[in-house]
Amino acid sequence: MNRPSVNALTDPLVQSLVTDADNLRLGIERLENGCLVVDAGINVDGGLEAGRRIAEICLGGLGRVSLSGSGPVDTWPVSVHVHTADPVLACLGSQYAGWSLSHKGDGKSFHALGSGPGRALALKEPLFKELGYKDDADQTCLVMEVDKVPPLPLTEKIARECGVDCEALTLILTPTSSLAGTVQIVARVLEVAMHKSHELGFDLHAIRDGLGSAPLPPPAPDFLTAMGRTNDAILFAGQVQLYVSCEDGAAQQLCHALPSSASRDYGRPFGEIFKAYEYDFFKIDPLLFSPAQVKVSVLSSGKSFSAGNLEISMLEASFGAGS
Repeated sequence: MNRPSVNALTDPLVQSLVTDADNLRLGIERLENGCLVVDAGINVDGGLEAGRRIAEICLGGLGRVSLSGSGPVDTWPVSVHVHTADPVLACLGSQYAGWSLSHKGDGKSFHALGSGPGRALALKEPLFKELGYKDDADQTCLVMEVDKVPPLPLTEKIARECGVDCEALTLILTPTSSLAGTVQIVARVLEVAMHKSHELGFDLHAIRDGLGSAPLPPPAPDFLTAMGRTNDAILFAGQVQLYVSCEDGAAQQLCHALPSSASRDYGRPFGEIFKAYEYDFFKIDPLLFSPAQVKVSVLSSGKSFSAGNLEISMLEASFGAGS
């Protein structure tokens, strides 16, 4: 099967984002080496529409993201909706923040996780061998959830690893506490279900279609609060529908294992869990990162299986809801 190029699909989306930067309240900077940096909330306001479009870039141009007033949480009605006809490639081959990037110099250190189509050029993760996918392009883009511009040597390393010139590399920076950052993180509601399916050993080739939604959190005054709210939006109220081609038993088993409530760490706001583990991500059960409620439908039999529950009271506590 011919697979689409996630870089070719996202290139017009990136160009449009840059062209509309003023209207989207984005900052554009060309670094000394030619790398283009899009600031979506560090020194500028950014916004919801910027976050929505950045989320579609993260999906490799293979998905659609929308903001809607319809959702499962009456007291917080705005939701982020995601759909892609190729959830494996869109979510795992592009959107997943799987490329670990770091740099040390001048007594300072920088660390971030890269997501977006550039990952499919660098192939730094064993996941791509499992997916059997490699992209080829002469321009690329990477999205980083950071609040400062990456050091120049790191941008050059990224371009080199992707096999492109620095002038052909665009880095989009989305701080967690920004509106744009909030949208693009919550838009990962389907991606976390895909990643957990992979962690559970489910045959990814059996997943044919998928969509998800989660409530949009309010702005947060700091990184830790923002991180907690964006995670809780998915853990306590994220909903995902998967369409699979497999035996009913396998679909049922996947469905029951997918919800966040299946994790040993489920039951407290993410901020509390993170603090309890001394702010060490690696101590948290990796299977916690998943939607609250899941439905899996089998194409051949027409049967559907459901698991998980929405925890609205915990969501509202995380969101700081008041009367």
